[in-house]
Amino acid sequence: MSYRVKSYAAQSSSSPLAPFQFERRSPRADDVVIEILYCGVCHSDVHNVRNDWGNANYPMVPGHEIIGRVIATGAAVTRFKEGDHVGVGCLVASCQRCDACDHGHEQYCQNGATYTYNHNDPIDGTRTFGGYSEKIVVAEDFVLKVPNTLDLAGAAPLLCAGITTYSPLRHWKVGKSSKVAIVGLGGLGHMGLKLAKAMGAEVTLFSRSPGKEDDARRLGADHIVISTDVKQMAAVAGRFDLIINTVPCKHDVNPYIPTLASGGTMVMVGYLGPLDNFNTGPLVFRRKALAGSLIGGIAETQEMLDFCGRHGIHSDIERIAIQDINQAFERMLKADVKYRFVIDMNTLKESI
Repeated sequence: MSYRVKSYAAQSSSSPLAPFQFERRSPRADDVVIEILYCGVCHSDVHNVRNDWGNANYPMVPGHEIIGRVIATGAAVTRFKEGDHVGVGCLVASCQRCDACDHGHEQYCQNGATYTYNHNDPIDGTRTFGGYSEKIVVAEDFVLKVPNTLDLAGAAPLLCAGITTYSPLRHWKVGKSSKVAIVGLGGLGHMGLKLAKAMGAEVTLFSRSPGKEDDARRLGADHIVISTDVKQMAAVAGRFDLIINTVPCKHDVNPYIPTLASGGTMVMVGYLGPLDNFNTGPLVFRRKALAGSLIGGIAETQEMLDFCGRHGIHSDIERIAIQDINQAFERMLKADVKYRFVIDMNTLKESI
């Protein structure tokens, strides 16, 4: 049995998101059918919808920060039952046989992971459509348990913004002796502050805006450095073991490299694209590194959710109706949100 589903979709790179109906694929034995309760709004939703990365297929239903309720399970499903609160992030399938998948890094699947939207199902070739919709059908192995201590709406952005910052913090072994800096205070940056602080690190925010200091401290920053202030930047030279750079657009990363300790790493998690005039000299002479990180694998994402459940961490959100999604896209591009939009999918019932 397939499901006729209401959603909001883009029909082209220049059209606004609008009501759209489509058929979800019929559930298989290992599938979980989920009624979507909340869906976070990510910068990558805008990039995909507007074909900024050149691989868009339309119609497109965005959304990969999904929190919902299980309404049906296949005969082979063992980990979930009807009524469970669950999450679905950026991935809905991978080959599960390559070296990356064998090590729990499905996000780096060597045969190509399947994303929650704008991809094709690896079994039947049907299009994947995301969380700006009523329901979703996902294989059990890619469904996550939501701790009952988490606010459901506030948990939605953890499925992308949360794991995007948690994964490098864990990979570079951040702990009580670590000095961590976060570049940028947006959807990703505010999660980086919360998570690094909960791991016991000394946390610094790099920002261009002096007015963000109070909010940064509330979110977990011990220090704030204005990145356009030469004296402040010089004062933290050689300080940080890890810098997580969350800025989503092209910018000059050179000024941050001197603030790394010898052997330190700056990880790019926000911007995808070329860097102009990057100077490798400081990397070579102080064994520093410039690295990248995507999201996390399924096991690590579950670990992150459990960590957030224990520490009471969720995203700071503004709930919106699905009817306001186009305005939300424009506001997000202007950084006019603290710090993540989350769609209340109950409002979708009013659209069609």
